[in-house]
Amino acid sequence: MSTPSSASGPARWQRLGAHTVASTRIFDVRSVRFHHPVRKVDRDFFVIAAPDWCNVLAVTPDGHLVLVRQFRYGTDEFSLEIPGGMIDAGEDPVVAGVRELREETGFVGTSARLLASVHPNPAMLNNRCHFVLVENATRTVDQEWDHDEEIEVSTAPVEDVMVWARSGKITHALVIAGLMHFEKTWRARSLR
Repeated sequence: MSTPSSASGPARWQRLGAHTVASTRIFDVRSVRFHHPVRKVDRDFFVIAAPDWCNVLAVTPDGHLVLVRQFRYGTDEFSLEIPGGMIDAGEDPVVAGVRELREETGFVGTSARLLASVHPNPAMLNNRCHFVLVENATRTVDQEWDHDEEIEVSTAPVEDVMVWARSGKITHALVIAGLMHFEKTWRARSLR
């Protein structure tokens, strides 16, 4: 069934209301009712209300990226990633990134800044993922894993990590998005 298109583009649905249908330790599932102003129909959509996340591009003094390898329940597989995690309510994304890097890997850097922010999946998630760059990262403290975490930490040259992202060795979409945002900064640094 085709829908007539508008010369001004798609119509903005109007949010009518929402209620929580499930609450978990990590997110809530909400049923959200929307009204389409042109078609005059109401529809219920499910939205996952999750906290914002941060992913950390931690660069060592010798030009390596800090990586983590851990088991992921959604895919039932191990995943090679950059460190990251949930941002606490009211926490600054850069502060959260520095905290997550320290807790997961034991690495601490001399400077940190926000590179970019993205919507992980706007079709059903209402949160954002923030990419934090930490420079001069060295392993200086003990790891402080959450109860269910078990993480293998490694470092690899930036160029190798970029090849792994392009070749499919790294498959986590948010990690690849973080590397894309990081690449411009890395290339500019390499030209100095």
